Amino acid sequence: MERIIFYIISVLMIVFAVMAVTNRNIMRSIIYLLFVLIGIAGIYFMIEFYFLGAVQLTVYAGGIIVLYVNSVMLVEKINTPLPSVVWWRKLLAGSLSIFGIVLTLFAIWSYNFVKIAESQTKDTSINEVGKALLNYGDRGFILPFEVISILLLAAMVGAIVIAKTNKPQENNELK
Repeated sequence: MERIIFYIISVLMIVFAVMAVTNRNIMRSIIYLLFVLIGIAGIYFMIEFYFLGAVQLTVYAGGIIVLYVNSVMLVEKINTPLPSVVWWRKLLAGSLSIFGIVLTLFAIWSYNFVKIAESQTKDTSINEVGKALLNYGDRGFILPFEVISILLLAAMVGAIVIAKTNKPQENNELK
């Protein structure tokens, strides 16, 4: 039963990802992306990574989508469809995507995965997860955490720059 649910979620995620990329309406693309991110959280919950599933829902499906919606709402022409792309750019993007898929599948199939016995696994507490997130040592995640925060700041600055450019000059003089 779990395998069937996994395949259903995976197919829905692929369909919504393709719809997010191919749709010319920005708001619909963001909604389709939201469904993809919720599907990723569903897969995390299926493999019993509850903390990652909750983080996926709150940070990505919640925070990032709200950031995207606010950024798009700042843009002046929200209801106009995106311009169509030239055929050679579609071909280039498709071939690069297929190359990326083949490269990823090759890396997965050629990697020698080691099966871990049940006796070697250990339970991790939230306290240990928090310490690992804020640790700057060998197994720490503080650098990726800070890089992501800088990336989000750059996205917000970019949204503000996009919103401020290409606006017609308003004449506020008294007539």
